[in-house]
Amino acid sequence: MLDTSSHSSTARVLIVDRDSGVVDRLRPGLEDAAFSVIATTDLGMAIASLAKRPPQLVILDWNLPCNAGLKLVQAVRAVDSPPGIGLIILSGLAAEHDIVTGLNLGADDYIAKPFSVREVVARAQAVVRMRARNARADLLACGDLVLDAANHRAMAGNRLLNLSPLEFRLLEFLMEHPGRTFNRAQLLAEVWGAGNDIDERTVDVNVLRLRKLLEAPGCAEYIQTIRGFGYRFAAPTLTTSIA
Repeated sequence: MLDTSSHSSTARVLIVDRDSGVVDRLRPGLEDAAFSVIATTDLGMAIASLAKRPPQLVILDWNLPCNAGLKLVQAVRAVDSPPGIGLIILSGLAAEHDIVTGLNLGADDYIAKPFSVREVVARAQAVVRMRARNARADLLACGDLVLDAANHRAMAGNRLLNLSPLEFRLLEFLMEHPGRTFNRAQLLAEVWGAGNDIDERTVDVNVLRLRKLLEAPGCAEYIQTIRGFGYRFAAPTLTTSIA
């Protein structure tokens, strides 16, 4: 049975534990910390929940029957959901090799039972913050334009942009330095690599191609020409994003 909470939250947490008492202990503390709690004892329902709406965090009973804990870890890590799903293992096994095994399989943290609710809540907050910080280094957004460096993907509106590796790197470099103007020689050195004997007009050609790809979703104006010098990325609404 899948049990959900409608509490307004900054993050969703899925608890998968065969002991309903664990959920009863954890839910109040997590909700007080602004988590929205989803709970189930069933592996199939947990995997279905991951596919339907991935949470920011999974708290997992490692000792589920039929090796279900391992299967769920694999399911969590298979979900492509930047910044990724945080994973905390709860377990009655507290030996060093058990903890090392859990962490090596992809858990962000490992907490032995019996546990302190306050400690679990604090660690849950730490894992979500860590995942968010990692995402901000890889995800850039300006208006409807979003660049995901970790997955080498760029979106404009709801459209996936079909960028070549060179076009992606050019857009990434410009978005990494919003408001800063680069001349053609600087762009050649940074994007194409220093020492390449390439005509500077190559930069103009690739900027033109990039603008054409950004035209339909209305983002072409983000790449500005500074007459007599070079190019820059429009800065006013540039932000990092974890959405």
